[in-house]
Amino acid sequence: MIKKTLKYTAYSLLTLVVIVNLFILLSGRYYLYSGIAKTYLRGKLGPTIYDLELFPVNTIKKSKEPFHFILEKNASIKLTKADLDYHQEMDTKAFLIFQGDTLVYEKYFDEHTQNQVSNSFSAAKSVIGMLIGIAIEEGKITSVDDLAGKYIPEFNKNGREKITIRHLLTMSAGFDWVESGKNPLSEAAEGYYGTDLYGLVTRLRVIDEPGVKFNYQSGNTQILGFILEKATGKSINQYTEEKLWVPLGARNDAFWSLDKEGGDEKAFCCMYATARDYALLGQLLLNNGFYNGKEIVPSWYMNKMLETPSMKTKENVPNMRYGWHTWIYKNNGDPIYYCRGLMGQYMIAIPSKNRVIVRLGSKRDAHYKIPENRINDKVFRQKHDDKIGHTIDLYRYLNMSDKMVSQIR
Repeated sequence: MIKKTLKYTAYSLLTLVVIVNLFILLSGRYYLYSGIAKTYLRGKLGPTIYDLELFPVNTIKKSKEPFHFILEKNASIKLTKADLDYHQEMDTKAFLIFQGDTLVYEKYFDEHTQNQVSNSFSAAKSVIGMLIGIAIEEGKITSVDDLAGKYIPEFNKNGREKITIRHLLTMSAGFDWVESGKNPLSEAAEGYYGTDLYGLVTRLRVIDEPGVKFNYQSGNTQILGFILEKATGKSINQYTEEKLWVPLGARNDAFWSLDKEGGDEKAFCCMYATARDYALLGQLLLNNGFYNGKEIVPSWYMNKMLETPSMKTKENVPNMRYGWHTWIYKNNGDPIYYCRGLMGQYMIAIPSKNRVIVRLGSKRDAHYKIPENRINDKVFRQKHDDKIGHTIDLYRYLNMSDKMVSQIR
């Protein structure tokens, strides 16, 4: 009986392997081999925040004059048991709270440490957004209304002639890109595991009128990355190092994952840095592009990054959640700005409280939805519509920071 079972299992596995190989060969999705090797064959179900060594990288060198945060971590500030349990449930790896430039709370979980780098995932999109503003200020890019085809010749044909940098920044280019962290057949998966990012984005088709509908698609950011390279003559890691990492006084080297050895940075996702250095991005959001008295990102551009363009989302509700590559929670007139990545990578700025929160981890809670019994409640909707599109854990971390800062004696 045992022999029969083992024989049947072996036969089933062999059949599955043959079917998978036939599918990959016939569909031309060769990146799936890389995806399988980097996930299932390593006992993982998908990408992780610790994938640095799985891909070639370019290094973003730290500053020779690192900026030193004021360290006043207060022993009186503690997580409640319920909040600590929530962090453990969400597999949090780092949780930091800054008041201005003072670090008042810092906690790492499991084996994650102060010097551990981890994947930003889509929080890197805000970095690309900031770099576009710097390139415009320098005159490398003329305007956000420049056509993408000015920099990428493939966008001068096949219905992509109308696409501008503004459309890409606002996630409204209207591509046929499938955005999914779970679907191995999506363009997002091919972008992460594949070896030809330029080919991937220059094959995209436009299926919606550009500039009309917000539809979050990583392909927009990858195209912006190629525009930056063409406009500046520098790679993404070089421009990040020169215009952000060194001027901000980053304390550690950061890294940007590539599609292949000597290839292109995965602009849409994969910057690796420490929690303290990620806080520098939050400080830029907090201080309208300034840090330590220096204007790093032009303030006029930051004002645009932190506004929500007037357009509908793919769910056909007003866009109250996304600016120019930055997430915005309007919070009933008390706005909160943040970078967000898969699995709950957050760099959060709360201007009214002069506060920055960094949370890194391996899980993220569900997106906020209006309760069924409140869908037609106009008073409730007026107060809660601006939560649509944000994740529930965001509100937990905001609430935690309020409780913890109130403990400062």
